Amino acid sequence: LLLGGKVTYVVEGVTYFLRPWDILLVQHNLIHVPRIDPNEPYERIVIWLNADYLSAHSFSGENLSACFDQTRERGFHLLREGKERRLSYMRLVTDLEEALRDRAFGHELLANTYFLQLMVAINRGVMEDRRPEPAESYRRDPKMGEILTYIAAHLEEDLSVDAIAGRFYMSRYYLMHRFKEITGYTLHQYVNQKRLLRAGELIRTGVPVMKAAEQAGF
Repeated sequence: LLLGGKVTYVVEGVTYFLRPWDILLVQHNLIHVPRIDPNEPYERIVIWLNADYLSAHSFSGENLSACFDQTRERGFHLLREGKERRLSYMRLVTDLEEALRDRAFGHELLANTYFLQLMVAINRGVMEDRRPEPAESYRRDPKMGEILTYIAAHLEEDLSVDAIAGRFYMSRYYLMHRFKEITGYTLHQYVNQKRLLRAGELIRTGVPVMKAAEQAGF
């Protein structure tokens, strides 16, 4: 949740040009990196969500993590609301922060209530947003998008610079330069990070560590 500053945020190769009170919804296994203009004060709120917590507070047909699933399916992770909804988010965030700082009776329960209201509002915002993606809010490179999709689906295979460049008919130099420019990572860094994330997911499901590493492509 951006409060102020000049920043672009890259999520899996898509660059978002953020404005104050924009919300980015990023699942834990998506690689993302901010590019911050140091000439302006930068302020944001980051909320790390536990999947078990969201599940415990969801009801049948009303999953609080649906907003993340929908943005991932769309391949568009930005929620940019109108003035009225932005004010609503501001009130909820302010109330949440005050409840977390407070030590009066029931402050944790109150904070929990404000947080759940915030998650309901965000889910509604994502589900009700049927507007075309505003062209000025993001930039996407179709070819790099193809490469990222291929990497995600073939982590167990050879994903070296030579292998990717050969498969997508481009020079090694162009691939390395363009990949870093679009994602903020070198190809090697990106592939390793995706493999680590995949291995972590497998381990959490009970797969032994060495087996998980093998299945993730190490």
